[in-house]
Amino acid sequence: MDSIQVTGIRCYGYTGYLPEEQILGQWFEVDLTLWVDLKPAAQSDRIEDTLDYRQAIAIVKEKIKTAKFALIEKLVDAIAEELLCLEKVHQVRVKLSKLAAPIPDFGGKITLDITRAKMAAIDNS
Repeated sequence: MDSIQVTGIRCYGYTGYLPEEQILGQWFEVDLTLWVDLKPAAQSDRIEDTLDYRQAIAIVKEKIKTAKFALIEKLVDAIAEELLCLEKVHQVRVKLSKLAAPIPDFGGKITLDITRAKMAAIDNS
């Protein structure tokens, strides 16, 4: 299956376990892999035949800006589920990083990496 990869989506949000994370906020970074059939667009050269990745970027940014979950596990899953609602997306991989986790003497980042797919329709005819 073909894929579109979008990396380095940065946005300020208010998800976090500590109260100050939900009040003061922090930076997040997201990398996406969106599995899409690119053949129709390759043949037609029309954006209508592919995923307009600007939609995916807007979904990620909106979810980060507006969500106030306690856990980033909930945030990354919510992003994946919303991206799967896009018509042409069959599967999605979302890597979400908390760039400055409030952990004493820790200068690294925390990254969650999930992959979700649309459920196949069940035909009971």
